[in-house]
Amino acid sequence: MSARRLKMPLLPMEASTVDEIPVGGEWQYEPKWDGFRCIAFRHGSKIVLQSKSGKPLTRYFPEVAAELAKLKAKEFVLDGEIVIAVGKHLSFDDLLMRIHPAASRVRKLSEETPATYIVFDLLEDGSGPLVAQALEARRKRLEAFAKREFKRPERIELSPATRDIKTAKKWFKSAGKALDGIIAKRADVEYRSDDRSGMQKIKKQRTVDCVVGGFRYGTNSKIVGSLLLGLYDEDGLLNHVGFTSGIARSEKAALTKKLQKLIEPPGFTGKAPGGPSRWSTDRSTKWEPLAPKLVVEVEYDHFTGGRFRHGTKLLRWRPDKAPRQCKMEQVSQAGARASY
Repeated sequence: MSARRLKMPLLPMEASTVDEIPVGGEWQYEPKWDGFRCIAFRHGSKIVLQSKSGKPLTRYFPEVAAELAKLKAKEFVLDGEIVIAVGKHLSFDDLLMRIHPAASRVRKLSEETPATYIVFDLLEDGSGPLVAQALEARRKRLEAFAKREFKRPERIELSPATRDIKTAKKWFKSAGKALDGIIAKRADVEYRSDDRSGMQKIKKQRTVDCVVGGFRYGTNSKIVGSLLLGLYDEDGLLNHVGFTSGIARSEKAALTKKLQKLIEPPGFTGKAPGGPSRWSTDRSTKWEPLAPKLVVEVEYDHFTGGRFRHGTKLLRWRPDKAPRQCKMEQVSQAGARASY
């Protein structure tokens, strides 16, 4: 059976962004949690946590690994979300603080603000991989697994799921505290690694993860003024799609130093920031290209013609996501803002 085991890196099934909750008997609905996507592997005594980008997360969340070690099952692969609750809200900032090089710092934070692992899929159990099975079958196996295993751990939870659209809309209305929105999954579809065709996400806040392909300095300044955003197309080219300038003043000096270390042409391999026009100034056509290393999540209003129609709002950095996962298909289906 060892040859059949799922191994790292196993890229998770992803969701495309849509504006309305899809309706139909083929859909299963789940809350969208505001955390770090995590695939958890256990083979015997070894437990490994993997990020969405395929990188190890175990050292940053030792308490989650310890909770998984309490499960009686010795062979499994779970898909879920690592979250940190502060009061009635989930704190993404506390998650970001965990990505720290000092083990002593991580250990201290794991004791002060312990994380919870919310599980929503079972990809492998003692019988072998389940990824070829439809979600409906995997969910039944997961619920049985959770009923049997999720008794002793304090911070391993089963994410709720429903086929009832009314319940899904109630969850959506409550988004903004513990929830980040709604995930709709085709119940008749197998687990499609690194694919968005069987899942959709609906959020009150329209966001997208972008690669920072370059930056501009502020007016008459050597401090960063704005970040130039990029998304990969089907040909693997990084296209310039807009900018964001909402960088906190207190963070600009340190960020400038970080960006300057990453200056490397060409920055964008597809469409690049435009050249001079009758609206541009000499300063606005100058920009510094960056190696595609950094990912940010931004909020936007409209995306048409291959770019954001207005400036975006910088929400947070996403060290848990790989630049190559920032694809144009994230926004290809998005139109008007969802409202219920």
